[in-house]
Amino acid sequence: MTTLPLLHSLPLFPLGTVLFPGGLLPLRIFEVRYLDMIGKCRKADAPFGVVSLTSGSEVRKAGADAESFAAIGTLAMIREFESPQSGLLQIECVGTQRFRVRDTELQKHGLWVAEVEAVADDVALEIPDDLKHTATALQRLIDTLEERRREQGESVRLPIGMPYLLDDCGWVANRWCELVPMQLELKQRLMELDSPLMRLELVSDLLARTGIAQ
Repeated sequence: MTTLPLLHSLPLFPLGTVLFPGGLLPLRIFEVRYLDMIGKCRKADAPFGVVSLTSGSEVRKAGADAESFAAIGTLAMIREFESPQSGLLQIECVGTQRFRVRDTELQKHGLWVAEVEAVADDVALEIPDDLKHTATALQRLIDTLEERRREQGESVRLPIGMPYLLDDCGWVANRWCELVPMQLELKQRLMELDSPLMRLELVSDLLARTGIAQ
């Protein structure tokens, strides 16, 4: 987070999901407020902020609850951009830096902007022996997905982007958090944890309960 002026008016995209650092996020954009935002971010090669909805919906509807969202989100950088037709954008973003919302403003056309500050990146931490099964299971899953893509064609998108940091607590925990079905509130709490080791320990417990890592 080095482009400090952006942090005083960071555009926000409240979504019914949680974006983790290093995670991939495909989006179809058709609301005017976000078409304009994405166009400006792409032109300036600037990020926008993804925050998890706590009430309201992703698309504005008459009579719907007002939007509210979590106080910690993740910067998203656009890495793929398509405009298949007028009024529609298809993009893929990658999560970078976590941030904490300090102040927000709802602009007249419905776009939220915020003053935010950086949340420290996860410390690089080697996976301890008793948790290495989580990385082994993730490697098997990646191998399966890559084989499927080779069989079905390169147009098949993988939900996990390279580089694969399979010896890093935070990276492995984040990828499992994206892949394992869980309540949105739990996913948000896991993303907010300061300790990547604790996040991976909790993920290991989830994998054990679901049998995914067997």
